[in-house]
Amino acid sequence: MSAVLFAAAAPFAKVQLPAVPAFIASYQSALALNDLMTAFLLFSQFVLLRSRALLWLASGYLFTAPAALLHTLVFPGLYSPTGLLGAGPQSAVWIYMIWHVGFPLFVLAYALHRRDRPTSVDAVAAPLLLAISGVAIGLAALIWTAIAYDTSLPALVSDGAATPALKVVVGAIWCVTSAALVVLAWRRPHTILDLWVMVVLCAWLFDLSLASLLNAARFDLGYYAGRIYGLLAASFVLGVLLADNVGLQARLTRLLQQQRRQNETERARFIARERLFSAVVESSSDAVITLTLHGKITSWNRAAEQLFGYGADEALGNDIGLIVPSERRCEVDGILERIGSGEKIEHHETVRRHKDGHEIEVSLSISPILDARGTVIGASKVARDITESKRTRSALTRETEERRRIFETSQDLILIADSYGQLMQVSPSSLAVLGYRPEEMAGRNASDFVYPPELEAVRSQMRDCRGGRDIRNFEAQLLHKEGRGVVLNWMASWSEPVQRHFFIGRDLTEKRAAEAQFRQAQKMEAVGHLTGGVAHDFNNILTVITGSIGILADAVAERPELASIAKLIDDSADRGAQLTRQLLAFARKQPLQPTDFDVNALMNETAALLRPTLGEHIEIERVLSTDPCTALADPNQLATSIVNLALNARDAMPQGGKLTLETANVALDQDYADANAEVVVGDYVMIAVSDTGCGIPPAYLEKVFDPFFSTKGVGKGTGLGLSMVFGFVKQSGGHIKIYSEVGHGTSIKLYLPRSAAAPTASTGQQAPDTTGGDETILIVEDDPLVRQHVVTQVVSLGYTTLAAANAAEALDVLERHPEIDLLFTDVIMPGAMNGRQLADAARVLRPSLRTLFTSGYTENAIVHHGRLDAGVLLLPKPYRKPELARMIRIALER
Repeated sequence: MSAVLFAAAAPFAKVQLPAVPAFIASYQSALALNDLMTAFLLFSQFVLLRSRALLWLASGYLFTAPAALLHTLVFPGLYSPTGLLGAGPQSAVWIYMIWHVGFPLFVLAYALHRRDRPTSVDAVAAPLLLAISGVAIGLAALIWTAIAYDTSLPALVSDGAATPALKVVVGAIWCVTSAALVVLAWRRPHTILDLWVMVVLCAWLFDLSLASLLNAARFDLGYYAGRIYGLLAASFVLGVLLADNVGLQARLTRLLQQQRRQNETERARFIARERLFSAVVESSSDAVITLTLHGKITSWNRAAEQLFGYGADEALGNDIGLIVPSERRCEVDGILERIGSGEKIEHHETVRRHKDGHEIEVSLSISPILDARGTVIGASKVARDITESKRTRSALTRETEERRRIFETSQDLILIADSYGQLMQVSPSSLAVLGYRPEEMAGRNASDFVYPPELEAVRSQMRDCRGGRDIRNFEAQLLHKEGRGVVLNWMASWSEPVQRHFFIGRDLTEKRAAEAQFRQAQKMEAVGHLTGGVAHDFNNILTVITGSIGILADAVAERPELASIAKLIDDSADRGAQLTRQLLAFARKQPLQPTDFDVNALMNETAALLRPTLGEHIEIERVLSTDPCTALADPNQLATSIVNLALNARDAMPQGGKLTLETANVALDQDYADANAEVVVGDYVMIAVSDTGCGIPPAYLEKVFDPFFSTKGVGKGTGLGLSMVFGFVKQSGGHIKIYSEVGHGTSIKLYLPRSAAAPTASTGQQAPDTTGGDETILIVEDDPLVRQHVVTQVVSLGYTTLAAANAAEALDVLERHPEIDLLFTDVIMPGAMNGRQLADAARVLRPSLRTLFTSGYTENAIVHHGRLDAGVLLLPKPYRKPELARMIRIALER
């Protein structure tokens, strides 16, 4: 339509018409009003739609409205010959050009920004203000330039006709308008507004062409036609905008109604949800409390009333400090500060206060409350009473800790296995019992540690256990890491809920060792009682035999056949006496006379005695300590023990070998004492007798110290040699250890208590003194045969002799015979008093009376802790006449 109208009007553009200046004022006022209204509508749409493109287009219309009015004011001949505001002859035409180039530029900006994203809500006011102020300032500057520099600007109109300069400026404006039209047409899709703006641009082009390019001067047909067409186009755009605005308002009304209905639905739904939420909160077993960020309580449910004791009317509006102990107020402030920053707190355990003052353990879950804009305005707190659960948890923790401690500190072996026998847990005691660390056993099958011959029995017990029967006191042997068996006494049970076997095994090694010690102690006690009972009577008999055989041997000295018989009887009596002494030594009943002596010196003396006894095929080596080795023991018994050990070593080396005698000062510590029963921690002198013989089989090692046990065969020994050594060492407070390996030899080590005192000087053995005397001796002996024999022997020595059968008779004789010089009494006697008690009573009557004891078995009368009492002289039975004569003289001369 624009093109047709332009084509129809173009040939007549230069037809001059009457000049009507009022047309300019009317036309441009109407155009300014149209553009102003259009700008207002576009600005309002910008506010609604937040489109930057609309802001540019609205600014363009805002630019054209005042530009049109200003052009009217400066138009020459309209209000004054040259125009108002001090305008010159060229000001009106330059303002017209500024007006017509400005609008296409704004439209070009609109076209380029049409696909931009909407501006944010907060950015509407500032861009709107900036656009209006920018248009005003820019337009004012341009108008002022056109007026102030009118004479300096090129002339566009001369004598009412267009100059070539005008043609150039209009051509430039026409190009800018065409560019805006092309860009707008190119950017799709188009809106209705886009289409009408393109119509306006076309009208703008036609207006410029008719009114400035094709016409001849002002007020010709082109001048009027172009302006009228521009006004009509602007009016159409305004109408479109008004229609679009009405449609937008209608659509907005529908949307508001729809939103209102939706809001009502949402409100109803919210009310229902609020009721449901309130019902849930009120029925909750946990206390639900809301409060402001300053700590003011804003809601309080029934559970909170029950938990803290305050009613809702008492709590609402109060500070949360109502239920917070004073010392925890800083904790609450810190929590509210964290909630204010948007943090959520879960399962915070703390303490709150009940109305009656007692404290409550609670677990808090606290969340921030947000308003519609997402700002934190308060806190929602859920409090749960955990007093009882915490008490239960503490009890459970304590019980678990106790069980863990029992598990970790138990000396018994504790195993937990699954239904397949796979070990799940192993107590740390496994290292002491089996030599394995717990992690070495866990994960492996229990059958890997069971002694193979007992595996089926163990599996049977496990099946019975799974059948519901608790197993108690069954013994099964496990394998130690070293390969040896360890016997344990087991208790087992099965837990169906956890599908686990539970085993507790007690190591029987120490128990069996203790039982073995107990049996050994019982055996020793039995042997002691047997030996003591036999020794007394047997030694009495041997005393008579050995004493009488000497007399008999002297009588038959001239008859060899009878002398040999007497010698045979004498040797047999000696063997009987030796046997009795060995039994007493093993039973630790012999009277010892311990002294502080030099063990090295004793070893040298004994080695010298052993050389002819052992033979040339046995090499004797002495490895003696360079430090002094002083022991507290009976040196005679030690020498006898070494001789016994040396003779055993000789028998173990029939083809010859080496006998090593060794001494050293040693200290036995607690670890050694733990591994060897009856050992007392302390300092000892070690005496070792080692050979290179055949060795002792392992099966015999535990029996070698038993009385009458021998590996030499019948007739080759009594089996009491090692027993006597064992008894002597133990009675001396020492320790004995045997090491042997078949085919390599044996080493027996004696540990005797070390003494810090200097060795006692040896007085030497006095030669038997068979000479008698003329003193008076009271002989007290309950056995009539022994008493008669002793009296005969003492009389033969020249002494005056008195006799008594018991203590009562002896005291009576002492009262009647003050001339008695020596009391010679047996120790063990029937009646109310033994020999020691008799001697004590006699010294009360006769303080200067000397005493000599004799006995075949002293029991505890004059021997205590294995040692002869200080100051006591003892003549052991059986004895011969020379020994009797010597001991009588020693007793009389003390």
